[in-house]
Amino acid sequence: MHSKFVTRRLILALAAGATLAVALGGPGWAQTASAPARIGIIGAGNIGGTLGGLWAKAGHAVMLSSRHPEELKNLVEGLGPNARAGTPAEAIAFGDVILIAVPYKAYPQIAQDHGAALKNKIVIDAGNATQARDGEVYGEVQARGIAAVSAKYLDKALIVRAFNAANYKVFAKNAHREGAQMAIPLAGDDPQAVTAVSKLVTDAGFDPVVVGSLQKADSFAMGSAGFGLELTAPDMRARLGVTP
Repeated sequence: MHSKFVTRRLILALAAGATLAVALGGPGWAQTASAPARIGIIGAGNIGGTLGGLWAKAGHAVMLSSRHPEELKNLVEGLGPNARAGTPAEAIAFGDVILIAVPYKAYPQIAQDHGAALKNKIVIDAGNATQARDGEVYGEVQARGIAAVSAKYLDKALIVRAFNAANYKVFAKNAHREGAQMAIPLAGDDPQAVTAVSKLVTDAGFDPVVVGSLQKADSFAMGSAGFGLELTAPDMRARLGVTP
């Protein structure tokens, strides 16, 4: 089941939900009610908790993870009945889509412990590398770019870089905001994975902007001109030179 079949199944389910919502004349969030995804989150910090909460409220089933999942009891209870806790291995097994929301220095260990289990999984890579925290891995990112380094450590996964271009407080403030929604840039090499993640960006209350292949993710990495912005989709496309 952990193959591209799962990816295709998820795409078809999301598409069916969208079709039903249009037929019923319902709002965008109604799409998820008919086609919820299962999202495993590696990490239960600020990014994981914020996005997990948004997806749970949208109707998706979410598992946040920790080496000590019993410590997440209060967090998952606060996110409602669609949220639960588990270990990282359990979250990977649970999810059709996996969000990685841990310090970037943990990526080599994730590759060692869970690389095989991530094979052909859709992985939302939200990590950023900082000099003070991430040591040698930060040096790799400086030398090669974060897209290439993520591809090295998550080499068996269907990677989509997304939700890395701003602080979690920005996401919490802007989700489902009035007027034009905040744009979330994303990049990946697998078209079906990009489609699935774009749908989840929408469900979280944002407007997805597909920038291109995974390599293009460097254009909105930390320290780039595309980082830390609260733009609408047209303005984000203009900033990053993306043709609609």
